[in-house]
Amino acid sequence: MNKVMSNKFVIALYILPALLLILVLVYVPIVLTGYYGLMDWDGIGEMSFIGLENYTRLLSDPKFWGSALNSLLLAIFSGVSLIGYLAISLVLAAKIKGANLLRKIYLIPMLLSSVAIAQLWLKVYHPINGLLNSFLVNIGVDNPPSWLANPDLVLGAIFVPIIWQYAGFYILIYYAALKNIPDTVIEAAKIDGASPLQIAYRIKLPLILGVIKVTIVLSFVGSLKYFDLIWVMTGGGPNGASEVIASYMYKQAFNSYNFGYGSAIGFALLLLCLLATVFIQKLTKSDDDIQY
Repeated sequence: MNKVMSNKFVIALYILPALLLILVLVYVPIVLTGYYGLMDWDGIGEMSFIGLENYTRLLSDPKFWGSALNSLLLAIFSGVSLIGYLAISLVLAAKIKGANLLRKIYLIPMLLSSVAIAQLWLKVYHPINGLLNSFLVNIGVDNPPSWLANPDLVLGAIFVPIIWQYAGFYILIYYAALKNIPDTVIEAAKIDGASPLQIAYRIKLPLILGVIKVTIVLSFVGSLKYFDLIWVMTGGGPNGASEVIASYMYKQAFNSYNFGYGSAIGFALLLLCLLATVFIQKLTKSDDDIQY
C-alpha cells in the first residue's frame, strides 16, 4: 500500500477527479463572471465588448454603494452576534440541566429552508395580524410600526431572522470545540482555585481561539454574499433600504436584463469577500495559539 501511495502518478490519479470538479464548478464560473463583466449583454443576445466600463460604473453607482453598506452592516452585526453564540455555548458545555434539549431547540432553524424562515417571519412582522404587533397592541402601543415597510426599521428587522437562522450552526461549532477540551485541564484549574468565569475567559476561550477565528471569517464573508431570505422578505425594499450586493446583482442581471453589469457586480462581490477574508486573517493572526 505504501508503495502504491508513494507513486506520483497514482496520487495524481486520486486528486484529478476532485480537481476537475473544483475547476468546473468554481474557477471556470469565476473566470466567466469576470469576462462577462467586460461585455454589454442582456444574457440572451450577442455580446458587445465594452472593456472596463461596467467596472468603472460601479465606482459611481450610489445604489451599489448603498447595497454594499447594508451588506457591511449585516456582516458587522453577524460578527457581533458571535459573542452571544459563544456565551450560550459556554453555558451549554458547563453540563447544566436541560442542555441536550436546549441544544436541539437551537438547531431547529437549521432544519428549515431560508424561504420557510422568511415566510415565518413575514407572519411575525405582519403590520396588522403579526405576532409582534399584536403583542405590542396588547401591552398598550397604539400605533405599532410596519417593520418591513419602514426604511428606518427594515434593515434591523431583517437582521433578526438571519441571526436566528444561523444561531444553531455557530452554537454547535463552539459547543463541539468546548467539549473537545480535555477534562483534566478544567479540573486542574478548579483545583488551583479558578472561578467559572476565570476558567471560561483564561482557559476555554484561548483553547478554542482557532475555531473562533474560523467562525469570524465564515460569519463575515457569508453575510457579505447573503441573498435568499432578504429577497423573499423584502426584495431589497422599501426603496432599496434593505438592498444588499447580492440582491442588487440579481436585479441587474435578471430583472433589468443587464447581465454584463450584473456580472461585474458579482465579480466585485467576490473581490470584496477575498479582501475581507485576508483582512480578518491578518487582524486575528497570532503566533501563540495554544495547542492541546
